[in-house]
Amino acid sequence: MISRGPGAAYQMFVVMEDLLDKLKVLDYEQELLAKHNMKALSRHYFASSAYTLSNPGEQFYMFTLIASWLINMAGRPLEMPQEYEDPNATVSNILAHLRALGGTVDFPPAKLKSGSGEHVCYVLDRLVEEALKHRGFSWRRPQYPSEDQEDECVMEDDAELSLTKVEEEMFEDADEFEEENIMDLETLKARTTLNDVSVSKPEMIMESQTDAAEWNLEVERVLPQLKVTIRTDNKDWRIHVDQMHQHQAGIKTSLKDAKGYLDKLQEDLSKTLEKVNSREKYINTQLEHLVSEYRTVQSQLSQAKELYQQASRGVTERSRTLAEVSEELDKVKQEMEEKGSSMSDGAPVVRIRQSLTKLRQEVQQMDMWMGVVENTLLQAKLHQKNNMTRDMHAAQTDPHTY
Repeated sequence: MISRGPGAAYQMFVVMEDLLDKLKVLDYEQELLAKHNMKALSRHYFASSAYTLSNPGEQFYMFTLIASWLINMAGRPLEMPQEYEDPNATVSNILAHLRALGGTVDFPPAKLKSGSGEHVCYVLDRLVEEALKHRGFSWRRPQYPSEDQEDECVMEDDAELSLTKVEEEMFEDADEFEEENIMDLETLKARTTLNDVSVSKPEMIMESQTDAAEWNLEVERVLPQLKVTIRTDNKDWRIHVDQMHQHQAGIKTSLKDAKGYLDKLQEDLSKTLEKVNSREKYINTQLEHLVSEYRTVQSQLSQAKELYQQASRGVTERSRTLAEVSEELDKVKQEMEEKGSSMSDGAPVVRIRQSLTKLRQEVQQMDMWMGVVENTLLQAKLHQKNNMTRDMHAAQTDPHTY
């Protein structure tokens, strides 16, 4: 996906800047961020580095939101993700749509869960390219206006005007100081003679007649008037170049100091590590017999623990058996107590006698009921027999019955 080289660690910053420009072409601020009340992305939002602030939860949600929007812009329907959805399912859906659009995915999906890094920038860059292609956008060569030379001429004229203004201000200041400081005629004559001498070949070595103290006083008096202050424009590229050189010089100087401190710190750390290693070796040699004794004691302790575990298992089995036996013993004791109480108590006998008397009474009552029933049956039989005899006699006496 990205060729590995010395600058591969910084390639995602370039990809992120290009991605941001492409998103601005698609007007993502109005189409996406404004609808979700979210801020615009920074230049290196999805680029992971130790020098940039990171918020994995927010960055992952922003990544899924932009990826879903770009997939929809590329002509493939996909619902916008929610914060409570499963991140694995969301990432798998995005990668499936990316493969369907022709993108190559040669990295595990877990690389996208952090919400930043080169894989996130790669996925978004591929999706924004497909979205631009689906919209019909194409990059063209830049057309430079022909008014650049005129602008440069105007800038040079402005610079010349500013310099002329500065010179006029200097001349005005000089005119103001002329009333206070008037040159003598002798100095003017000396200057003219000097000019004449400079033209003609000198016949003798020139020797200055000026006092050094007076010369220094004159220099101090005139020096403030010779200073020209020109206001610089911060947008000028020369100023940026000068600043870059200044910063480079400062970095070099600070690097030299820091390198010296770091070298010293490295030496101190190496010495300290050597001391620690030597002390460790010395301690190991001095405590070797104690370590061997500790190992033997530790092995004995492990054996004792094993024996204790075996004994504890036997004790638990025997305690369980004892509990069962004690439970059975309690049951037998309870049964014996119940039987003993029933044998010594006369209440059951009384209840039996009462039951027998009640049975006798019920038997007598049943006998009486049986006698009554037998008497009733006997009367019914006699009545029936009388009726039959009477019918027979009536039949014999009346011959026309048949």
